[in-house]
Amino acid sequence: MNMEINPSEYKILIVDDVISNVLLLKVLLTNEKFSIVTASNGGQALEQVDKENPDLVLLDVMMPDMSGFEVAQRLKSNPETAEIPIIFLTALNSTTDIVKGFQVGGNDFISKPFNKEELIIRVSHQISLVAAKRIIVKKTTELERTIAARDKMYSVIAHDLRSPIGSIKMVLNMLILNLPVEKIGHEMHDLLKTANQTTEDVFALLDNLLKWTKSQIGKLNVVYQDLDITEVVASVVDIYNMVAGMKKIAIREEKPASLAAYGDIDMVKTVIRNLLSNAIKFSNENSEVLVKLEEKDGMAVVSVHDQGCGIDEDSQRKLLHTDTHFSTFGTKNEEGSGLGLLLCQDFVQKNGGKLWFSSVKGEGSTFYFSIPLKK
Repeated sequence: MNMEINPSEYKILIVDDVISNVLLLKVLLTNEKFSIVTASNGGQALEQVDKENPDLVLLDVMMPDMSGFEVAQRLKSNPETAEIPIIFLTALNSTTDIVKGFQVGGNDFISKPFNKEELIIRVSHQISLVAAKRIIVKKTTELERTIAARDKMYSVIAHDLRSPIGSIKMVLNMLILNLPVEKIGHEMHDLLKTANQTTEDVFALLDNLLKWTKSQIGKLNVVYQDLDITEVVASVVDIYNMVAGMKKIAIREEKPASLAAYGDIDMVKTVIRNLLSNAIKFSNENSEVLVKLEEKDGMAVVSVHDQGCGIDEDSQRKLLHTDTHFSTFGTKNEEGSGLGLLLCQDFVQKNGGKLWFSSVKGEGSTFYFSIPLKK
């Protein structure tokens, strides 16, 4: 472990009823720049631990009033001192002693008469573990604070931007419906279409961001209920027909008249919405997106197939992992955040199903997800 340890920051308690042993250990460890406190019996040792709060205890096993094992048991049974490492000093090299020492929570042994190098190495090793633990605790606290701040920020961003973007989205929808090409000319109409599409994308991203944050911090309530997944699929396809139409893409559906499933309607809609939006984004003009619903092994399976640009093998490996969260570009350079798929995976798993895909670069992709059928 490559950690620079400053020995003077660490305090070692030496406990031995033989004064010459205490002095020898004190000299050896003071030379190494450790801070030292001492005790000559078990009772004193417990008092010193309370008062001095040492980082390590060197504890003689054989003492008249209270054995080292007993002192160790008392330290280990108190939550405030249980974490302090203990090295037993023993003149007995018997296996039973060593076993007993480990049973009462000892971390290591040094047999008397001690070898100076061995003593220093064993002590340094325990101190480096203490140092590592401190670093971990400090980093964990910092990390928890950072994560809390990040989640708060995501939540505020998504929450506060949703209303204004929602208003712009409605205005643009109205304009596009009420201003035909003849009235404003092709160029203006194309600009309006682009603005409308961009706003739709931003709104969907904010929606994903808000849901993802809530899901990550456990604030998203999953409401399981019986649902007709055929209807749910149809309602999302309806919304996307216009978006697909603008890119000259046809959405075709293959589904039974009805199929009863069990899950959270909102989450299932979010998943279908993301998969459909991706399929359109990565499709070429004049192609088709096929949305299929079928029953397989007691699950309702929805698949969304596009004839788009596909995903290369390297990117496929990274796709559903939080740590390689990455962006890609659609056929008209629409940017994807990669967040949508992570959210889909999270939601599908929360509903007791799974998400998977198959893709061939240049030929297209199919994304599948399953949710349980009605019980």
